[in-house]
Amino acid sequence: MAKKILIIEDDKFLRELIGQKLLREGYDIIEAVDGEKGIKATKEEKPDLVLLDLILPGMDGFEVLTNIKGDSKIAQIPVIILSNLGQKDDIEKGLKMGAADYLIKAHFTPMEIIDKIKAIFE
Repeated sequence: MAKKILIIEDDKFLRELIGQKLLREGYDIIEAVDGEKGIKATKEEKPDLVLLDLILPGMDGFEVLTNIKGDSKIAQIPVIILSNLGQKDDIEKGLKMGAADYLIKAHFTPMEIIDKIKAIFE
């Protein structure tokens, strides 16, 4: 069965770009445009992995991560932060809060993001 990946990203272009690449690699994708929808989708769909942007309308990615990691039913789902926030403090904070990886958007191509996802599944 295909692994399910939830993309929580408000940038439509980026969400679709990554989504298309994941589909071509054989993954099922779920999309959420903001933090609240992202948490709801995580609880309802129980994805195998969450790709999480930090700068989201309403609730930010750190709050989303706190919610996911604080809920025993979904806390074990790996979360990869995908963000433009590249400050060392943000990266350390994300990893301390339980993110499996922290990728800075500008530094990774969609294919490299997929390689990171594959590494987590292996």
